[in-house]
Amino acid sequence: MKLTRRRFGRMMAALPIFVSMPRQATSEDKSKPGGLTDVAGVRVGHFTETRRPTGCTVIVVEKGAVAGVDVRGSAPGTRETDLLNPINTVQQVHAVVLAGGSAFGLDSASGVVQFLEEKGIGFDARVARVPIVPAAVLFDLGIGDPHIRPGREAGYQACLNATDGAIPEGNVGAGAGATVGKLLGPQRAMKGGLGTASIRSRKLVVAALVAVNAVGDVIDPQTGEILAGLREADGKTLANSIKQLREISSFSRSELLQSTTIGVIATNAAFDKAAMTKMAQMAHDGLARTINPVHLPTDGDTIFALSTGEISGEDLGRVGALAAAVMSEAVVRAIRKASGIPGYPSHSDLKKS
Repeated sequence: MKLTRRRFGRMMAALPIFVSMPRQATSEDKSKPGGLTDVAGVRVGHFTETRRPTGCTVIVVEKGAVAGVDVRGSAPGTRETDLLNPINTVQQVHAVVLAGGSAFGLDSASGVVQFLEEKGIGFDARVARVPIVPAAVLFDLGIGDPHIRPGREAGYQACLNATDGAIPEGNVGAGAGATVGKLLGPQRAMKGGLGTASIRSRKLVVAALVAVNAVGDVIDPQTGEILAGLREADGKTLANSIKQLREISSFSRSELLQSTTIGVIATNAAFDKAAMTKMAQMAHDGLARTINPVHLPTDGDTIFALSTGEISGEDLGRVGALAAAVMSEAVVRAIRKASGIPGYPSHSDLKKS
């Protein structure tokens, strides 16, 4: 049968009409990656020292959160981590502090304690409410004047800056003085930073925030590409730290002191302290997927895990696996959002050259 224009028109008219409608974006496919404040009840504030790159970041949970911690580096600088041991009495924390300034930076937690006490927030010790504020620090004293570091006032100001909205990333807060790729010394290193990300699965939210200040290279686990790290002698191209370790017989440990990656996982799933300790352990897999080498004797790599307890019945293995995944996303964002400083180019700087 010959298909005339008239017959073709009748055939087309008989076919069902399919209208291409724009797909509504879900929480999983939003272009924005979210962040730690996607967990309801969590606020984040930065203090960034303008006189040199350093600072602190506070994660405030005024209603309290069940917490765990896992320290994988052998040179940590921490405060109140013993309280998070599941066998110990206190069940909730009210804030967590991440700071630069090495051990000096731990003083910034005192400003957070002061802020929370003024608001009547803390563990009820009958005669007073005692805010529980664990903290961890990274070493950034080699960037600028080492006598300038975040202290009590910085912690207090970070609390005043705390928001439940979008979190600034890159050269801010605890990530302001962070650097990466220090295997062969600072002259071949690059700029690190602070990043955050979140994962949603129905009612469940799992989020991470991390200050990346690593000896090793930072790798995109999706592609295997080295994003930032040890540079070749020309300063314009990336070397491979593990390849260098195969070729050199030794390196100066003193060059590695500017290290330590510190971070926080938060979830709205309800778990006890033992489970949150396990979640913190599992979240370190996110560092291992993105930083190589990691957890060295000169590192103080520390991850806290917080549960606001809004939803129950979640499987710890599932949430812990998501914690590792979102931590790796946050590490990548920390590098992509970083800006170069004198002597330490960023990922975007090398990409342009």
